[in-house]
Amino acid sequence: MFNKNSSPLADRIRPKSLVEFFGQEHLVGKGKILRQLIEGDQLFSLIFWGPPGVGKTTLARIIAQETQSFFIEKSAVLARVADIRQIAKEARIKLKKGQKTIFFLDEIHRFNKAQQDALLPHVETGTITLIGATTENPSFEVIGPLLSRSRVLVLNPLKEADLVKILDRGLKELNSLEITSKAKKFLLVSANADARSLLNILEVAYTLYCSDKNKKKKLTVQYIKEALQRENLLYDRAGEEHYNTISSYLKSMRASDVDASLYYLARMVVAGEDPLFIARRMVVFASEDVATPTALVVANAVFRACETVGYPECQENLAAGTVYLAQAPKDRRAYEAYMRALADIKKYGNLSIPLKIRNAPTRLMKDLGYGKGYQPYTKEDLLPEKLKGKKYFFNFIKKKT
Repeated sequence: MFNKNSSPLADRIRPKSLVEFFGQEHLVGKGKILRQLIEGDQLFSLIFWGPPGVGKTTLARIIAQETQSFFIEKSAVLARVADIRQIAKEARIKLKKGQKTIFFLDEIHRFNKAQQDALLPHVETGTITLIGATTENPSFEVIGPLLSRSRVLVLNPLKEADLVKILDRGLKELNSLEITSKAKKFLLVSANADARSLLNILEVAYTLYCSDKNKKKKLTVQYIKEALQRENLLYDRAGEEHYNTISSYLKSMRASDVDASLYYLARMVVAGEDPLFIARRMVVFASEDVATPTALVVANAVFRACETVGYPECQENLAAGTVYLAQAPKDRRAYEAYMRALADIKKYGNLSIPLKIRNAPTRLMKDLGYGKGYQPYTKEDLLPEKLKGKKYFFNFIKKKT
């Protein structure tokens, strides 16, 4: 059996430079931000946000390699505050010798507030350059001060063309293994835009069905299906399929499909998904999609219950909240109205606020006309002059055509 190296295939063929890296052209293409950072050796702290298997760890290592920085990698699941202190101590020594330190923190969303607070001063002083990786929205999972000192870069699911190149590299590594065209297409679809999953399935199939005595065998769809079953058991327990599943869950509730909502909830629970991750999405959903204000009360209660009770009992709280939200009347007017207002803020910036509704705590401000003529129950348009007559919120629900 093939045993060139005991490390996993995904690790053996991991790119060492941008030339070898496939995907994320919006970040590493010519003139794009990461390429400029690397080529100009101008490092600052980064948060990589994206689904599993799209190159977050690989890019962090490439940045360190090509800028000749000292590289330390930790998982937030295992790292402690004491580790941060030790890393900062080593980084200060390296910095005195003229070498920067990149601290790559995988699954940064699993660092609690106290741990992130401990990390903050070392990032702030530039002792370490942080590169955090997360599959969760950093806005919810990373503390504000740390987020404000970092640049969030979104990594996209890999395109099929990128996956094909990665697969070809994996096949070459496995003694130029052959694969049928149908099996190749099936594997590319099954990998779900995740390079690590693609290579793991490929390696399992090779190990099971292409031993030395059978090394001339081509990988077929059947071999890939068998490997996929074994790989997915581990994959699901790790909870890394949550992006597709949480999307299906939210869309099912939005469509008021109770049964589908409960099904996708059950899939997440069985996969070991963090109940607070699910409950947090319920809280957002309650404000974005549901007509009754009570929905937010229910969603917050579910979040609190999950926080207090935990698994296995809190799955019942999640189920009850799911049924309520799925059955509740839907109304996205408030959310859509806010998005329209937000678009104008981005378009026009800070337009001058009408004098009559400005705060007037001092005599000078009153003399300047702040608050003059203000009527508390006026029906007058109080938007800035440039936006007079603009409507964001509509008192009717648009019917679907």
